[in-house]
Amino acid sequence: MAAIPNPNSTGKTGKAPAVVATIRTMVVCVPDELPRESLATRQLDQHFRVSGSLYARFWAKPTIHIWERKHLFDLRKAEKNQPAYCAGGPARLLNLAGMHVAAGMGAGMRHQTWQQAVHGTRPATPWADFEARNLENPAKFPLDDMAAAFYSQPRVNAMRMHNAAYTGVPLALEELEIFQAGPTAYQHYSACTAVVGDALLRLDGTQLAP
Repeated sequence: MAAIPNPNSTGKTGKAPAVVATIRTMVVCVPDELPRESLATRQLDQHFRVSGSLYARFWAKPTIHIWERKHLFDLRKAEKNQPAYCAGGPARLLNLAGMHVAAGMGAGMRHQTWQQAVHGTRPATPWADFEARNLENPAKFPLDDMAAAFYSQPRVNAMRMHNAAYTGVPLALEELEIFQAGPTAYQHYSACTAVVGDALLRLDGTQLAP
């Protein structure tokens, strides 16, 4: 998913920017026989061509044995009534199903919040449509004009006003299209991305990303 330009930082040249997917979280699949040292933070770029660091986002299964903990990376101590987070490990030790269900439930509540925030506004055109116009004809549809048109939509303004007024998880403008697809679609999308992140690096080295 391409990032939406900041409304206060768009240029005046009208040139089409390079389209780069916004990848904040990448899940890396590795074979069982890979040495543990290869997953040290300082070696991610060397072995997998991934810039970044390990991040504890997976849930460890609550039923794992003490001797199995050594197979999990960066295992954190579980808080009361909370799952134990880790940066990864064998799939059999991860509670991926629990992550999937919890993300879907959280998305359902977030969609209700979104519905309240945008109540009374018309459906908005997603940023991808404006970006496509700019890429097709940057002279006719300058980037700054497209960004201004996107941000001027009442529904987009309602989302931004909500984010400015309330703390907590913001209503992502990048998710406008899937928000508008309905609560079921948004829950399914959120549940899937909770497990695989923004991109997935497969065992054969190929990368899957939107």
